[in-house]
Order: sequence, then C-alpha cells, then structure tokens
Amino acid sequence: MELSARNQLKGKVASVELGAVMANIKIEVEDPNTITAVITKESAERLGLAEGDDVVALIKSTEVIVGK
Repeated sequence: MELSARNQLKGKVASVELGAVMANIKIEVEDPNTITAVITKESAERLGLAEGDDVVALIKSTEVIVGK
C-alpha cells in the first residue's frame, strides 16, 4: 500500500477490543529501525541536533490510520 505519510510503522495486530462505536487495536511494531522527522530548521538549531545525539522521537497526531 502506498501512502504519502512518512512515518509508517509496520507491525502485527496483537489484540482487537471492539466497543459499541470504536475499536481499540494494539499493534506490535518491529520495523523500520529509522523514523524520519521533518522539523523546522529553527527547531533543529535551537535543540542543537547533531549526528550521534540521543533523542526521543514523539509522533504527534490526532489519528492513526491502519492499512492492511
């Protein structure tokens, strides 16, 4: 499946909990080992990011889309 979203994590469904309206799907992720983040140059400079730095990648989103 081709999508324009850059941060795609492939995995396997670990559990499915069906509610009256919503479903809670737990997905175990293995790959990719690299996440690409696109941030402003100003933010990169403010953080002083350099190759080899230890960082935390947070995925900010209002929704997660599941494809099969």
